[in-house]
Amino acid sequence: MSITETTSTSWLGRLKNALIGVLIGLVVLIACAWLLVWNEGRAVGTYRALAEGAAHVVSIPSDAVQSSNEGKLVHISGAVKPGGVPQDGDFGVSARDAIALFRQVEMYQWVEHKQISSEKKLGGSEETTTTYSYTTEWRSELVRSGDFKQAEGHQNPARMPESKTFAIERASVGAFSVSGKAIADIGAYSDLTPTDEELAKLGQGFGTGKPVKRDGHAVYIGGGSSSPEVGDLRISYQRIDAKEASVIGRQDGATLVPYETANHHSILLSAAGDTDAAQMFKAAEKENTVITWLVRAAGMVGLFVGFVSIFSLLSVVGDVIPFIGSIVAFGTTVLAIILTLIVGPLLIAIGWLAYRPMISIGIIASGVVLAALVVYYRKSKAARSAG
Repeated sequence: MSITETTSTSWLGRLKNALIGVLIGLVVLIACAWLLVWNEGRAVGTYRALAEGAAHVVSIPSDAVQSSNEGKLVHISGAVKPGGVPQDGDFGVSARDAIALFRQVEMYQWVEHKQISSEKKLGGSEETTTTYSYTTEWRSELVRSGDFKQAEGHQNPARMPESKTFAIERASVGAFSVSGKAIADIGAYSDLTPTDEELAKLGQGFGTGKPVKRDGHAVYIGGGSSSPEVGDLRISYQRIDAKEASVIGRQDGATLVPYETANHHSILLSAAGDTDAAQMFKAAEKENTVITWLVRAAGMVGLFVGFVSIFSLLSVVGDVIPFIGSIVAFGTTVLAIILTLIVGPLLIAIGWLAYRPMISIGIIASGVVLAALVVYYRKSKAARSAG
């Protein structure tokens, strides 16, 4: 079943929306400019912290705590022993000898889909046709049916349990105590099937009155997975185990805690198995590079969106005659791309200049010298040709 709605927006109404879009675009541009410059500082700060850590880290045996290493940045490798049993406190499921327990929850729900088409009219008005359709799907997050165009007949439950990781507070690596979450981050996942007793507690915990049964490793709360109904739940558990781990942190008695560098960054690294310190720092540097490029890409996309929002005012003005508005829209989109490719790298360069002034000055100077050589070469070649 689908519902179709047609609305019309006058040219003045579109002009008002475009003016609001200009203000939003300006805010987006300012936010993305700050993000791109800040990201360079974050990347440089993280790089310097990791370089400092790599230069000062000391690899020590994990079988005994030596007071001579107190306060130092140390690297250990050893067998992992959980300091407790991770448990889903909501429903009583636990995983003995594991580092953490992961709960994945899915609910069968109504989902609204929108298909929008617009047609510009002579004089600048715009007619928009929106078709709403509804399907039932398994979703791991709650879909709020109260926001649907037609909520009647497409109602979802008001709440559902969230997917969640339950990690033990502390674990031991050799003779040292470390954060359970730090070890869980590098642990291996495997399916966990709740016991019959836990299955019964799950049913009581949800209190829906629906049947509770197994569905492979998962737990199904509802009529049956072959013909699910809205509100049915599918819950699966995975245990997270780590037999051996390597950790880098500051020795504080028999505990490894984050190490604060000179530029006030924290270092607490973990890796699965017997991994040497150099490999761990190299992996952290690679992660820093990936994050840097992801944020750069997000900032560039944001700049493009900001420019498009600002220039949308011009296309709305041109839409008094629809085909002119289309030409203007195409031209402003190209202009937005060009400005993004100019302003984005410029902002990144400003970030470099702010946080790596000597390197930036060297790059700029090299560019100036190279440009001067090219100009000199071309002038000399022209003079020889004239002679």
